[in-house]
Amino acid sequence: MPRYTSILYQIVYSTKHRNPCMLKSTRRRLYAHLNGILVNKKCHVYRINGVEDHLHILIDLHPMIPLSMLIKDLKLSSSEMIKETGIFPDFEGWQIGYGAFTYSPGAKFNLIEYIKNQEEHHRKKENFEEEFIRLLEENEIEYDLKYVFE
Repeated sequence: MPRYTSILYQIVYSTKHRNPCMLKSTRRRLYAHLNGILVNKKCHVYRINGVEDHLHILIDLHPMIPLSMLIKDLKLSSSEMIKETGIFPDFEGWQIGYGAFTYSPGAKFNLIEYIKNQEEHHRKKENFEEEFIRLLEENEIEYDLKYVFE
């Protein structure tokens, strides 16, 4: 039977300790690697982008793929690729957790633009911590601040 689903996720996670190690000049190689994993898992990728210390990924999640396993695979595979290629010399790993926020299909184009313009957003508005807390609050996710940025 064909798939008739819409599971739109914005996934957000940072480097370990929010270390600003993702060099602009080589980030596209990371994005291409992540895109390959997502496509292989039959997810539709709308946008991947980020800045020195964190990523945003907008996908339509395939209904047979558990979100937590997908993120585990993304982090493990990309960590290995980063270390093998040396594209981010100061990379120490990814943060333990992540944020994953669902949206209606009507929000897709605004989200694509938001993710596309991450550098400008962080230059003018908020840092990663402020952005992440805002996303948690906008999505009515309860949190304890002492555990958010482990």
